[in-house]
Amino acid sequence: MEVLLFGIAKDIVGKSSFRFNADELAPGSVSELRERLKRSFPEFGKLSSLAVAVNSAYADDAVQLKEGDEIALIPPVSGG
Repeated sequence: MEVLLFGIAKDIVGKSSFRFNADELAPGSVSELRERLKRSFPEFGKLSSLAVAVNSAYADDAVQLKEGDEIALIPPVSGG
């Protein structure tokens, strides 16, 4: 399972992507992923919103994750 990071999410983690390795228990849902991110990187809890896309489709917290999924974390965007 690969997680792609954009904008401030990339800055918080310090890289543009990461993978859950086979020896790690991958999150089973988008909700679980959000909670794990907040525990590992508390700055995620300060974001006003964070969109999650699974396999190029926006996903709500109930979406189940499986091995091989590509997940994108899309933080709020501002600008002119």
